[in-house]
Amino acid sequence: MYSNDLIVKDNALINASYNLDTIEQRLMLLAIVQARKTQSEIDANTRLRIHASEYMERFNVNKHAAYKALKTAVTNLFGRQFTYYTIDSKTGKQKKVISRWVQNIAYIDEAAILEVTFTVDVIPLITRLEKQFTSYQLKQVSQLSGKYAIRLYELLISWREVGKTPIFEISDFRSKLGLGSDDYPRIDTFKRRVLESAIKQINEHTDIIVKVEQHKEGRSISGFSFSYKTKKSSNAKKLTIIKTMTDKQRHYFASKLSELPELGHYSEGTESYQQFAIRIAEMLKDSKKIEEFLPYLNQVGFESV
Repeated sequence: MYSNDLIVKDNALINASYNLDTIEQRLMLLAIVQARKTQSEIDANTRLRIHASEYMERFNVNKHAAYKALKTAVTNLFGRQFTYYTIDSKTGKQKKVISRWVQNIAYIDEAAILEVTFTVDVIPLITRLEKQFTSYQLKQVSQLSGKYAIRLYELLISWREVGKTPIFEISDFRSKLGLGSDDYPRIDTFKRRVLESAIKQINEHTDIIVKVEQHKEGRSISGFSFSYKTKKSSNAKKLTIIKTMTDKQRHYFASKLSELPELGHYSEGTESYQQFAIRIAEMLKDSKKIEEFLPYLNQVGFESV
């Protein structure tokens, strides 16, 4: 089910600096979905396939646009880089890493299939997640047409637990959004063309409503902070009527829930995702637990009927 596609990224990747256009971001998100659905653990030899039809259906574009997106990616995506920070295991000091997204990319013209192989730096940031990471449903960004809107949504949603961000210092914020020094250098243009446009799209097309606050040093704007709240879901009203789930539903959604970082505090010791999913499925036999897990069930695509 496309509505349940989950994007999960290490926060180092969420906070990375890179410049991908809307099409390239969408393709990377589809590749991440494919990586998470792969039964075996992916590595630097794993080729992930994206069909034009998937792009069409998830992002509501026509056949011509989807085919063009995949073809263009072969030329442009290979050269894209990103910069992120991690802790060096030997010195314990912060380390700056510059890497490519993909180590190779191919396009099968007659089948309209894009084939992507992630670099060794990307793989652990999208699959081998243990501590700080962010997840959201692909459908939340599927209607965002601006590249800055997608990036801003990710930066905001990584602070979901508190509903507000710290102050993003302006040069660092611009870098995270993928802006160079020559891109909208005037603050009024940046606010109008980048920030306000991105917030408008997020408020119209995603599950959150965002407000921005600007911060000054003297007369100059030095940074921005954001607060947001989740839009009310009609699912909450529906679930007050639905007090039970079928066995199939319980096990299906328990598997999805077990991978959510927000539910990490429910996990016991060193249990595997599979063991955790079994426990969640048992908990979902209780109508009170269904209500307790409602926000997370909504997040992974549960819809009562």
